[in-house]
Amino acid sequence: MDLKDRNNVNVMGDGPATLIFSHGFGCDQTMWRYLAGLFVDHFRVVVYDLVGAGRSDIGAYDWARYDSLAGYAQDLNEIIDQFAVGPVILVGHSVSAMIDVLADRQAPGRIAAHIMVGPSPCYVDSDDYVGGFTLEDIKSLLDSLDDNYLGWSSNMAPVIMGAPGQPELGAELTNSFCRTDPEIAKHFARVTFTSDNRKDVAGLATPTLILQSTDDLIAPVVVGEYLRNSMLNSTLVLVDNVGHCPHMSVPGACADAMDSFLLPWKGLDARR
Repeated sequence: MDLKDRNNVNVMGDGPATLIFSHGFGCDQTMWRYLAGLFVDHFRVVVYDLVGAGRSDIGAYDWARYDSLAGYAQDLNEIIDQFAVGPVILVGHSVSAMIDVLADRQAPGRIAAHIMVGPSPCYVDSDDYVGGFTLEDIKSLLDSLDDNYLGWSSNMAPVIMGAPGQPELGAELTNSFCRTDPEIAKHFARVTFTSDNRKDVAGLATPTLILQSTDDLIAPVVVGEYLRNSMLNSTLVLVDNVGHCPHMSVPGACADAMDSFLLPWKGLDARR
């Protein structure tokens, strides 16, 4: 299978290490355009669409393979094999941060570092964990998706985006949600919001930068703190932002935090 077509893989820039950007639920690789281009002078930059999203090959959507996040992680490792050079740093938004973790677990030692934007290892609260949602909340969300996906998208996408001073971003996310095949979107939503990756992040030693918005409905600050405490070599940076997509609404703040973290891979005297 041609991975470039399957995942609409695009490669930019040149450098001694590779940054691979993975988008979140309802999104596609275009959501990285504010951020990814800032790194092409010093890195090989790879962007792609998860199968079922964007301009990926919808015909490649395998309902069994993608019935868990592990299938997407297998795809990512295949993309790394074919398109990466040098050390590999994974940049994942939302659910893709956990896909990145699973790719790391599948091939220990291959990933040099992680940058997680708005990550959450589990969305459901339990006795000793705060994920931001009750089990009833998640069931209600998934029922709403099943009943009226386009209506849910129109109502929820602007809320998820946040960025009250930039309504065009909420409109863009709404359009992205609405372009996704509804049945695939429903399937991916169920996989995303019912996954529990706490065991996968526990003790992960790969250097990790966690970028968490100060006000995020989907991934509250307490989740970022949980991740920082669960991973052995992680740093939490709070980005002053309302919403779940700081890479779109405040890309400069994200880039500044990433610059500092990425210095070992782009040269100490490098400047963006």
